[in-house]
Amino acid sequence: MSIVESDFDSFENLCRREAGDFFLPETPVWVARAPGRLDVMGGIADYSGSLVAEMPIEQAALCAVQAGGVKDNTVIVRSGNAESEGLTSEVRLPAEVFINPVSLLKFLRESAPSLRWAGYIAGCFALLRAEGLIPRSTGGRFFLYSNVPLGAGVSSSAAVEVASMRALCAAFGVEMDGLSLARLCQRVENDVMDAPCGIMDQVTSAFGESGKLLLLLCQPHQIQGNVTLPNGWSVFGIDSGVKHSVGGVAYTNTRVAAFMGFKILADSAGSGFGGHLCNITPNVYQEISPNGLPETMAGSDFLSMHGGIYDSVTAVEPGETYSVRAAAEHAIFENHRVRRFVENLRQASDAAFMEAGIHMAGAHKSYSACGLGAPETDLLTELVAELPGVSGAKITGGGSGGTVCVLCRTEAEPDIVRELATRYTDRTGITPRLIRGTSPGALATPPRMLSKR
Repeated sequence: MSIVESDFDSFENLCRREAGDFFLPETPVWVARAPGRLDVMGGIADYSGSLVAEMPIEQAALCAVQAGGVKDNTVIVRSGNAESEGLTSEVRLPAEVFINPVSLLKFLRESAPSLRWAGYIAGCFALLRAEGLIPRSTGGRFFLYSNVPLGAGVSSSAAVEVASMRALCAAFGVEMDGLSLARLCQRVENDVMDAPCGIMDQVTSAFGESGKLLLLLCQPHQIQGNVTLPNGWSVFGIDSGVKHSVGGVAYTNTRVAAFMGFKILADSAGSGFGGHLCNITPNVYQEISPNGLPETMAGSDFLSMHGGIYDSVTAVEPGETYSVRAAAEHAIFENHRVRRFVENLRQASDAAFMEAGIHMAGAHKSYSACGLGAPETDLLTELVAELPGVSGAKITGGGSGGTVCVLCRTEAEPDIVRELATRYTDRTGITPRLIRGTSPGALATPPRMLSKR
């Protein structure tokens, strides 16, 4: 039995056991599945238009949706494993919070932190209503289970959003192409959860192929195919145990700083570079700014000299000081690193294997320069570098903790995993979670109706 079929079977059993009295017997219940992702290369350069290389992982979210049948058009969201994460297992959201996405955002901000997880699901409902795709005079019931680790930088939120959106569309008979679905799921993050993330997580969760790296040019979401890891090469993730958040101040400030750098360069060159910072190559950057961008810049100084930034989800705060050079250079050089990394995969030689690791190390160092590193993820990359059979390793996703991605020889992977976990626990007292295995994206598996047996 495939991992997908196993997930659906286990979820159906969970629904009968824990949500049997939750759903009404006479109305169909639709179920969809979506995996998390391992950010192999690209990370925080997605919002600057970089090429990214992402692997869908084995862990996934499953969401069951029943349309209507709720008094006063309430939306009820229940989770099969929220309590194990210290969260409230059932959340009821009144109809008035779905007037528009902003009203839902306000409701979530004023709610207890243990309830806010429901916004990733309710946000899908709110945006479909706002787009006129589902009736305004209706509610619904949602039941969720996800084994994608929370706060580990492997897109637990994107998996929940994509699974919820797919199940919602099935329950309400909404036809939607995959990129439109991914874009709406990104808007759940931006408009409802107030997290200024790019789109790579949602696209990978929807379109990823098992065992392959999805190549996405984030301008804004041009899928450039998939690339299979060469024979004898493997990637896995190791969760540091330090939770991160793409809604955190460090991530937001890094994004703002990158857009500040872009505006400075665009003003200097008299060009918008097609609307994306990553269209500035390292050579062009050196020509435009031979002495480099300012290392830091006060928001007030930037606003007086350059006005606003080319970003629809963040803004420069006058009282903040931003690390402009590191953030902008990360985007410019990361796009170059990702392209060279993909070439290494296609060359598949021993020399290419070693060079791929150099690009991963460069990405990891660049995260730290942006202020998005963490002592624990630094330690993991140092420990793994000491082990035979390793090409390289890097922090993933939004940084500030989370998961480290490791590229290694396939035959050495079991020994590397065991030794790395042991050494890390000995040094930190933390037992790391391993992110191993892969599975297809949501679009490869149609939503299905929950059986009534």
